[in-house]
Parts: sequence; C-alpha cells; structure tokens
Amino acid sequence: MVKETQYYDILGVKPSASPEEIKKAYRKLALKYHPDKNPDEGEKFKLISQAYEVLSDAKKRDIYDQGGEQAIKEGGSGSPSFSSPMDIFDMFFGGGGRMARERRGKNVVHQLSVTLEDLYNGVTKKLALQKNVICEKCEGVGGKKGSVEKCPLCKGRGMQVHIQQVGPGVVQQIQTVCVECKGQGERISPRDRCEVCGGAKVTREKKIIEVHVEKGMKDGQKILFHGEGDQEPELEPGDVIIVLDQKDHSVFQRRGHDLIMKMKIQLSEALCGFKKMIKTLDDRVLVITSKAGEVIKHGDLKCVHDEGMPIYKAPLEKGTLIIQFLVTFPEKHWLPPDKLPQLEALLPPRHKVRVTDDMDQVELKEFDPSEQGWRQHREAYEDDDDGPRAGVQCQTA
Repeated sequence: MVKETQYYDILGVKPSASPEEIKKAYRKLALKYHPDKNPDEGEKFKLISQAYEVLSDAKKRDIYDQGGEQAIKEGGSGSPSFSSPMDIFDMFFGGGGRMARERRGKNVVHQLSVTLEDLYNGVTKKLALQKNVICEKCEGVGGKKGSVEKCPLCKGRGMQVHIQQVGPGVVQQIQTVCVECKGQGERISPRDRCEVCGGAKVTREKKIIEVHVEKGMKDGQKILFHGEGDQEPELEPGDVIIVLDQKDHSVFQRRGHDLIMKMKIQLSEALCGFKKMIKTLDDRVLVITSKAGEVIKHGDLKCVHDEGMPIYKAPLEKGTLIIQFLVTFPEKHWLPPDKLPQLEALLPPRHKVRVTDDMDQVELKEFDPSEQGWRQHREAYEDDDDGPRAGVQCQTA
C-alpha cells in the first residue's frame, strides 16, 4: 500500500504501474500541456513534471510510496529539490537541457499516431508543421539597422529583480521577465519595427516533412530531424522530434518483438482438434492446426516462431506469435439428459466420493458478483487475462 496517490493521479496511472506505463503517461501529458501548446497550463505542466521526476526514479518512488510528498520534500535537506520542468522535458525527448537551449533554438516535439500495421510493415507519413524562421525582410534584426537599443528598464538583462518584504526584517528577492522588452533585453521603437515580422525577428512558416516509420519501430520511439526546429537569431536551429504513438489493436498486443493474441475455441475443438485461420498484419493468412486428441486447456499458450514483429534494423528477422486459447464451454442444457451417460462414457472417469451420514450436503446456487462487497475484493480472485505471465514457455504450433 502507498501512503498517498497524488503523483499517480496526476499522471493518470495506478500505484502498481510499471516504469513503461509511467513513461508513456508522462509522454502524452507533457506533449498535451507543454507551454508552447497550452500557454495557460504552466502549473499543470509543472505538476506533471514533478510527478514524473519522482515516479521515474526507483529510490524516489519508494520514498514517496512510504512517506508521501512530504517525505520527498524533506529528502534529508528540509526543502524540495525538483528539477526544471523544461529540463525534464528536454531530457525525456532528447533536447539536452537548459545549457543546450541557451546555445540552440527551441526543439519542436510532435506526436505522430501510428497503427500496429504501420509499425509492422513500415510507412511514410507527411506531417505539416508550423515553425519560426528568421525574417527575410529584416534578416532577424527586427527593424531598421541601428534601431535596436538596449532595454533601459532591465539594462539588457531581460529580467527584473524585485525586493519584497515578507515579514519583520525578512525580505524576498523575486526575479521576473522584464515587462518592457518581454525578456529580449532590447527594444525597438514602434515606428522602426519591421513591417513583416513586427519586430519579432521571426515569422511563421508551414513546412511539410516526410516521416519514414521503419519496420519494427515501437511505441514512444523518437525520429529526429536535425536543424528543422524553430529558428532564432544568433542561435543554431533546434530539432524536430517526432514521437510515435501506437494505437491499440483489436486483435494483437505487442510485447517487445512478440505479438500476443487470444483465440476462442469450442470445447469440441479443444478436445478433438481444429483448424483456425489468422490474418496477419501484412494481410497474409496463417492456418494453424491442432492434432486430434491433443487437448487444449483453457489459458494454454502456443506459439508460431518468426510470425511476431519485425526486428528494427533487421526486418527479415521476426519475433514470436503467441496465442492464448480461451475454451468456450457449452450453454446450459445443451445436451438432453438421456444423452449424458453416452458423453460420460467417452470422457475420463469422474472422481467418486463416498458420502457418509456425518457429512452435510449443500446445493450450488448462481453467484451475483454485486452482492456482499465482492467488487472490492475481486482483484484477489481474478486471473490475469491480459496475456501470458512471465516465465511461461510456449510450444511451437
């Protein structure tokens, strides 16, 4: 049990979430609430970054689970030690952190939705981006030559420092972006500003890029377009980073190089054998056969080698297709009572029980899961239907 779940709630995951689930949740939320996309969601972006910083670190997560946010804040020093939300974002998406941002323009991160078929077969998608480019009219100056002057309010620093008294003999120093130059450290008279960019030094431009999704790529993988990001005067252009976001598939679930699927079979097929067809992600049809007399139990795993996902950078090699069989039993009263002895004669003998007078005989009734608070305790009794458990070895179909 964890002491509190606030950080898990912020990322929208359960306390039992795996590191991969936490990374995926952060990726989606960080892209959604990034200040470039949602300028009014700065506080939300900060909370998302703080939650991820703690839950992505095994030691910090353990401290949080045991003592909550207060234990993280205390952290042995008595004060919070969270990193910059933008630094966390850049490290996650390969941007390089604050020092890299000071030397280079902003990176542009986009999420590209892909299907499992796209990742299996490979695909090329065109993506229309809006990016900042140096204004051709003023060549990134922002106005007429010689019209740019150092901001007199902040003395060219781009920031203003305010001293605020917070108590008797106690003052607090607050640093804010200069309201006059908006952090630029310089200003241009309105009459001298460039008529194209309005003094902004850059203009917006639409650019079409082709994203080549190669066979075997995975959910969350990044595709880098070097130098295609936003441009800023006197800075090296940033990169465009495309993050693949795989949609859920109706049949297959991917785990590494393997594909997992569930297949329903009738009791007669489980006992007497069957032929089944599987449509692959590249539109081929596989015919799988179980031998007559080979009993397939409910939950059994079988596999077909070399029919999983292509391996990235080695697409001629593939993982394994794993099939979990779900045996469907007949409905009630499917067989007339007078036929039951014939069926019983064909099946393995039932275990006989000798009933004595000191035993109590009871009758089975239908169970309603909504009764007796069953829902609260159901997880302790349910089997894991999401796929094969670790350590299970599959057989070749």
